[in-house]
Amino acid sequence: MEMQSLPQSFYFSDYLKPAQVIFDLKSKDKVEAIEELLDLLARQRLIDNKKLILTRIIDRENLVSTAIGSGVALPPARHDTGGEIAIAVGRSEKGIDFEAHDGQKVHLIILVVWNPSIPGLFNHLFAGLARFLIRADNRHRIFGAKDKAELYSILSEIEFKFVPEEKIVSRAGLLRKLQEIEIKRKRASKEQQKELGKHAAMIREELDRDLVARFDRLMERYGFAVADVIEGVCQSCNINLSTQMNSAIEGSNDIYVCENCGKFLAAARKKKK
Repeated sequence: MEMQSLPQSFYFSDYLKPAQVIFDLKSKDKVEAIEELLDLLARQRLIDNKKLILTRIIDRENLVSTAIGSGVALPPARHDTGGEIAIAVGRSEKGIDFEAHDGQKVHLIILVVWNPSIPGLFNHLFAGLARFLIRADNRHRIFGAKDKAELYSILSEIEFKFVPEEKIVSRAGLLRKLQEIEIKRKRASKEQQKELGKHAAMIREELDRDLVARFDRLMERYGFAVADVIEGVCQSCNINLSTQMNSAIEGSNDIYVCENCGKFLAAARKKKK
């Protein structure tokens, strides 16, 4: 499918073919698993620079884990794929440690390599996958699939719709990490600033331009852009959020916007015991 003529809605099967699914991953750790999926894409001639893409994905993993919780990981790579999007799916019976925020091992990996010429594409893909996979019944069906054909059939049901992202933007962890890096850069040495700048650029490439522009305006004006939500209260303006919004934010990796102060909102990190 041509990337330049994406419809307003489409299904996962428009990009994911049966040959791009590994029903039983052999890998035992996340680096091996990512490489196993990239090998599959290389054999299908959907990517032509496996080593570079692998490096980018691992660098991204080292910044923030791509595990979204409940046994699912969505590792991405921004790379020129010749106008196409390359997707590989792997299922692991035993599970793989992705350093997920909920501590659970990952049993489903959906690896996405997308063309940077289409801004916002991965945000929509990520949001669509997250909406489907956040439902326990859908995950149970996937994890309980008896064979590759059944797994593919379930994944083919996932529908994506291009809708305005006014309230919700995927991947709160990335924005929070970008904020941490930008704050560190202000008091870092020149050598440290150079390294931090590379990490910041990597995150910025993965986010929509409009989102980054809003982030930068907030950082310039207030010194921070992402506020924690603790017990239903925005820690920027101390205003109580609606019960519905607080419930949606709690335990998710989505980011919301405070209707009072305009800061991005993210669930506060749980303190390690």
